[in-house]
Amino acid sequence: MAYSPNTIRLYHSEILVLMRLLQHIPIYSLEPPQIRAYALWLIEKKKASEARVHTVINALKYYFEQIRLNPKMFIEVPRPKKPIQLPSVWSQQTVKELLSASSNLKHQTILMLGYAAGLRVSEIASLKVEDIDSSRMVIYVRRAKGKKDRMVMLSPVLLEKLRDYYKAYKPKSYLFEGQCPEEAYSVRSIQQVFKECKAKIKLRRKGGVHSLRHSFATHLLEAGTDVRVIQELLGHESIKTTVRYTHVSVKNITQVQSPLDRIGL
Repeated sequence: MAYSPNTIRLYHSEILVLMRLLQHIPIYSLEPPQIRAYALWLIEKKKASEARVHTVINALKYYFEQIRLNPKMFIEVPRPKKPIQLPSVWSQQTVKELLSASSNLKHQTILMLGYAAGLRVSEIASLKVEDIDSSRMVIYVRRAKGKKDRMVMLSPVLLEKLRDYYKAYKPKSYLFEGQCPEEAYSVRSIQQVFKECKAKIKLRRKGGVHSLRHSFATHLLEAGTDVRVIQELLGHESIKTTVRYTHVSVKNITQVQSPLDRIGL
């Protein structure tokens, strides 16, 4: 199974936390009841978040089953139920204002790419010049989440912007280069660009760069694109992940008349 760098970092961090708590007791000597007691201690005493408890349990299962090669471990812990949160989605007008907020050609191109192709911020940063295929009008997203490659459409409007950007910046390897030649523009820098654009248009609603990806999916759904096509474009493993955009699409909701409008108040 492929794990993202962020998942590896979180697992490593949680294993180290437990090792410090155990002090001289070797972590490999723990039995399922002791792991269960630790998880319950985190829930009841430390008031750990749902996300953290899930990460701790998964990290320990990974350690014992994948590294120590122990048999599958059944850890009977009442895992906190993850809250169901709707993705942050902007209206098309808000997206237009965001993409127009920066006068910097590079910054504008980065954000336009995120919305036009529905890319994750890490995918934007990792793009190479050769990943833009204007002959087939596609963008190649290589080794994305889950170590999978995929293709997304290349918008003609985006292509014109990319050509202007290329003439001005002449990137050699990564499409968006950092301060050092042939070094990728950092994820943090892209997030900062988005934050500054939000501030310029006085947009106070929560949501980061990833909201452009959410908006991409929702706007395609509202335009009538099949949900399975959107699943492929986003690179989702499960259709269930993609279907959640039906909960934030306003296409059907706005067509329903509120009973308030019918009582003649």
